[in-house]
Amino acid sequence: MINLSASQLRHTADIKDKIEALQSELTRLFGNTNAAAPRKRRKMSATARAKIAAAQRARWAKQRGRKAAKPASRPRRKMSAAARKRLAQLAKARWAKAKVAGRKRL
Repeated sequence: MINLSASQLRHTADIKDKIEALQSELTRLFGNTNAAAPRKRRKMSATARAKIAAAQRARWAKQRGRKAAKPASRPRRKMSAAARKRLAQLAKARWAKAKVAGRKRL
């Protein structure tokens, strides 16, 4: 902006004046929409925060204690090889059917 001529500076000042006039007119018509209303933050006392933290720690301890005290879980049931083979065959049949149906649509 330092290398601008006097006419360029005048033209820039005129544009700036027009912008300010339009902004003031917008503010007059619609109010100041740019200024965000200050939000009020809710304040919690240190005592309340301490109570909440203590309650959460108690919940965590209870949950951990329950998991540790749980009897040994039964072993997961395993699927037989025949059942696994049967499910694989059914899935392959479904995919083949879907593939054929997809080709018909195109």
